[in-house]
Amino acid sequence: MQRIFIVGCPRSGTTLVQAMLARHPAILTLPETAFFEHLCGDLRWRWGDRDARPQRRRLRQRLGFAHKRARKALATLQRRLSCETTRSPWPLRTDHCVRCFVDLLDARAEAEGRTAWVEKTPYHLLYIPEIQRHVPDACFVHVIRPGEDVLASIADANLRFQNNNAFGGGTVHWSRRWNRAAQIHREYARQPQHHFVFLDDLVNDAQQEWHRLCGFLQIDATAELDASCDQQIADLRDEPWKRQAVDGLPGQARRKAENMFGPQVREWLRRQLTPYEELRRSCKGGEQRSVRYLFR
Repeated sequence: MQRIFIVGCPRSGTTLVQAMLARHPAILTLPETAFFEHLCGDLRWRWGDRDARPQRRRLRQRLGFAHKRARKALATLQRRLSCETTRSPWPLRTDHCVRCFVDLLDARAEAEGRTAWVEKTPYHLLYIPEIQRHVPDACFVHVIRPGEDVLASIADANLRFQNNNAFGGGTVHWSRRWNRAAQIHREYARQPQHHFVFLDDLVNDAQQEWHRLCGFLQIDATAELDASCDQQIADLRDEPWKRQAVDGLPGQARRKAENMFGPQVREWLRRQLTPYEELRRSCKGGEQRSVRYLFR
């Protein structure tokens, strides 16, 4: 069973990549689980947010027992993947919780005759060390978008969906987070279980990027795809900003920053954000040296 995690800074195109893969007959996917965030915590500290401090580890966690949030996440996942409503108590230890998480996804994929599953929670970018430790054969697809456009998309979503606090914090806050994401992407640039999709490349030449992605994942790039994504990958009542991505059909590239920000803000972003082309060279260069593609 191929186990795939899609990660990246929010508003980078992770939902689009997930929806594209969901059209493939070999792949099972589902809405975001945030499982490793529930399991490990410390989200704001891992992002490097100002004034964030790591949570104090209680004795039971230091001894390897999972937080109750992780067990609740497992129960939610079971309800989503099967008709079962009850089961014996969930395991208490962290490693056993992860084993249950993987087993639930493996079982659902096998029941549907699929050979791979995709879990897409962008914040899992911050938990790659834990995922690799507990799921050593996992593959990671990093989705990267120019920082200016990520910040513009976040600002746009925050304005249009004011009743949702998913994108609060402001431009300075999210510029720091995008830089942190860029730092993590670079750390994994030369590791063979990591692949990098740049959103502008995807929308400009979807076929080439699709073949690259399928080659990395060792799935048939020529398989007949569903006309659009039929698997549920998001609850649009809670996440309406994903509406344009859930069909899995790349659209025309749009530079949001030029429409959302004036010249002074764009200049500030240019000075504050990690240079995009440098990030691209780091990730693409490392990928070319470390990945063997099945499809040419």
